[in-house]
Amino acid sequence: MSWNEPGGGNKGPRDPWGGGNQGPPDLDEAFKKLQQSIAGLFGGSRGAGPAKGGVSGALLGMIFGGIVAVWGLMGFYQLDEQERAVVLRFGEFHSTLTPGLQWNPPLVDEVIKVNTTKVRAAGLREVMLTQDENIVEVSMSVQYVIDNPQDFVLQVRDPEVSLQHAAQSALRHVVGGTTMDLALTEGRAAIAFDVRDRLQQYLNDYTTGIRVSTINIDESKPPAQVQGAFDDVIKAREDEERVKNEAQSYANGIVPEARGRAQRMLEESNAYRDQVIARADGEAQRFEQLLTEYRKAPEVTRERLYIDTVQTVFANTNKVMVDVDGGNNVLYLPLDKMVPNAREPRSSAGRAGVSERDMREITDQVTEQLRRDLDAAARRGGR
Repeated sequence: MSWNEPGGGNKGPRDPWGGGNQGPPDLDEAFKKLQQSIAGLFGGSRGAGPAKGGVSGALLGMIFGGIVAVWGLMGFYQLDEQERAVVLRFGEFHSTLTPGLQWNPPLVDEVIKVNTTKVRAAGLREVMLTQDENIVEVSMSVQYVIDNPQDFVLQVRDPEVSLQHAAQSALRHVVGGTTMDLALTEGRAAIAFDVRDRLQQYLNDYTTGIRVSTINIDESKPPAQVQGAFDDVIKAREDEERVKNEAQSYANGIVPEARGRAQRMLEESNAYRDQVIARADGEAQRFEQLLTEYRKAPEVTRERLYIDTVQTVFANTNKVMVDVDGGNNVLYLPLDKMVPNAREPRSSAGRAGVSERDMREITDQVTEQLRRDLDAAARRGGR
């Protein structure tokens, strides 16, 4: 027997609408009771007629429609060109939306907007130990953008904190393999490049959705406790560089000068060689010509050579010692007094220019002086 069949007493199944032996309920009556109940909530009377119940139903429909319209309008939103939206439906990933006008059902979908073009920055300062067991303090800044919104929102709980930890690890790893001199001077660019590659690898392994764009080593210096000693080292290095530059400048000045002197000496030696060779050639030619003349007139040539030799000898001295045959005395002839201006220095050209007439006068004077001395000696012997 079905539940709505008439049955006897309490033995049959009960009517779910509350009537034991009643027939099927009247739907209109049930709807009216529902309207009256709702109308009572808004201040209406339970005993109101159908007209009042109709007005209350229309008002209820309008309210319900307004709520639905507001709910639908709340789902519209605009995504800018630099934004992407990660949609979670009931807490689970649903989709990633691109720029433009979008709609998602409110209270059902959660929309998380992410700016994928904005360059963000993070900085850190660490004190680390270098490869040569020195302590160095490095300040670094990281510039990055969000490359994958889904990974950035869902894969890591706090991706920016993970970025800080990964940057610290990468910096310590790279600086730990670098000497202090490189970390403080020209090696900073190489450190930044290596840190960028290693940091990006860490972030990819963590699936953070972050792409590192630039790493800047803002400052690298020794700790404050040893700053004075380090300044002394820097000053000594600068002095070393200055001395090297001065030595290089001196070398640049002295080497060309020495090369110039060497070249001048080479030129002078070449000129002297050419001069000696030319003089030797001239002497050889003169001797050959003289030999030819000697063969033609030996006596004349011999006398001429003797006179030229005596002339050369007398031209270079102002004192002459004469040994007289048959006498016991050595006569001294003061030629410097006999020849005017004999003491004045003369060049080789002037000495070579003594005329034959002067030589005859000198010879006559010498002969006359010898004759007088011989006569005086003879008179002294006769007495």
